[in-house]
Amino acid sequence: MKKSKMTVLAAIFAASMMTVCNAQEQGTETATEEAAKTEAANSQVASAEEMAQPVDIVDEDMVAVYGSSIKDGTYSIEVDSSSSMFKIIDCQLTVEQGEMKAAITLNGDGYLKLYMGTGLEAVEAAEDDDITFTLNDEGKQVYEVPVEALDMGIDCAAFSKKKEKWYDRVLVFRADSLPQDAFAEGTITQLSDLDLEDGTYQIGVTLEGGSGKTSVASPAKLVVEGDQATATIVWSSHFYDYMIVNGERIEPVTMEENSVFEIAVAGFDWKMPVTADTIAMSTPHEIDYTLYFDSATIEKAEE
Repeated sequence: MKKSKMTVLAAIFAASMMTVCNAQEQGTETATEEAAKTEAANSQVASAEEMAQPVDIVDEDMVAVYGSSIKDGTYSIEVDSSSSMFKIIDCQLTVEQGEMKAAITLNGDGYLKLYMGTGLEAVEAAEDDDITFTLNDEGKQVYEVPVEALDMGIDCAAFSKKKEKWYDRVLVFRADSLPQDAFAEGTITQLSDLDLEDGTYQIGVTLEGGSGKTSVASPAKLVVEGDQATATIVWSSHFYDYMIVNGERIEPVTMEENSVFEIAVAGFDWKMPVTADTIAMSTPHEIDYTLYFDSATIEKAEE
């Protein structure tokens, strides 16, 4: 009887060990298969060494602008690309009931298709998710892509015709390149929303654009008179000889120690586009900037 029990126990132990071994073998095979799949996917995506040095175009202070903040319509918009090898020469943004899409025109013809995501995601996605191009009258490639939001980094993988690999790009559709009347009511704070009496105030202002080496004094002087708000912009340089604001050329008040301008504020709490001409270089050069006037910082100026 004891011998029979021992035999049964031995059989059970042997069966258990076989099950464990089989599971381990299956696990090893599964891990090997997954590693092979990963390696195969990676081989279809360009490595960092195969790509030109990317440009960091995403500012950590960016605030995403969604379609609900833009009026329905089609607008020309500027697009920043993280790669010099993926240059967008024209972009038409279409907004309809809060949804956005863009027709982007590329400078070159080195790509066969795009995918809105990373290269690895493109490899794993269905081919139906790839975006192919049409040719415009000039023979340039035009891709129609969905746009989740403006002023936000969006992954875009481009499939190289020559290398037959996906190349990772990042795009930023710039809200500051839209006209002011493109924004939905309530998106930009108007002077009438602030209920300010006529008088002199100070307001925090942030400058973006250019090389990042130039700044403006903050807080800035703000004069309210009737339905007009005028800000005094004091540049950190004295080399700016004019500004263009709302399509109007503005001459400086002074250019002695700093270039100083008095400009009309088109709206608050948004990146107001302006252009400033610098004579610091060998030839005069217009540079695009934005000024953000923060309405929450407005204070009555001391008399």
